[in-house]
Amino acid sequence: MKLVVGLAGASGSIYAARFLRALSEIPGDTYFTVSPASLRIFSEEYETKVSNAEDVLDFIQQRWKPETKHKFHIRDFFDIGSDIASGSNSWDAMVVVPCSMKTVASINAGFTENLIERAADVSLKERRRLIVVPRETPYNRIHLRNMLSLDEAGGIIVPASPGFYQMPKSLDDLGDFIAGRIFNLLGVESELFPKWDPKK
Repeated sequence: MKLVVGLAGASGSIYAARFLRALSEIPGDTYFTVSPASLRIFSEEYETKVSNAEDVLDFIQQRWKPETKHKFHIRDFFDIGSDIASGSNSWDAMVVVPCSMKTVASINAGFTENLIERAADVSLKERRRLIVVPRETPYNRIHLRNMLSLDEAGGIIVPASPGFYQMPKSLDDLGDFIAGRIFNLLGVESELFPKWDPKK
């Protein structure tokens, strides 16, 4: 599995962290890029200090100590000449988690001023799976129209709205629910949350 993963500037760092933790234990390659806003929010929400993508990965490794089988290749958020800015390179899918409404709007409008937006644009034009995880509430009509238009263009919207039938015991359980739903959409089996069983 070869992915592009971007962290855009929205609250919900737990969703990114738990997805990356689980992804670390799956063989494959990921091109990883983070926005400055996402670094600020990650630092605030985890009460730590991360200054770049490497710091985010180091934090995840130190906090949860996953058995790392995955290779992460850091790409500069501002480098719109990066390899993942071109459709001549290939990847299986792209995930933006969490995804700001500004990023949703930019992708929807085809306005690509940074690497996350450009790689997302490439994913759509090359008919590759694009999964975005918006974390905003409430939605206004602009948000809803942008998400609907992005869905019509081939994107998949995964609202950061975890289910509670799993009887979560911690915030990490809520993060794992969304991470598990992302893996489902990537066609990857995971045990991040118990499947719904109506017989229980």
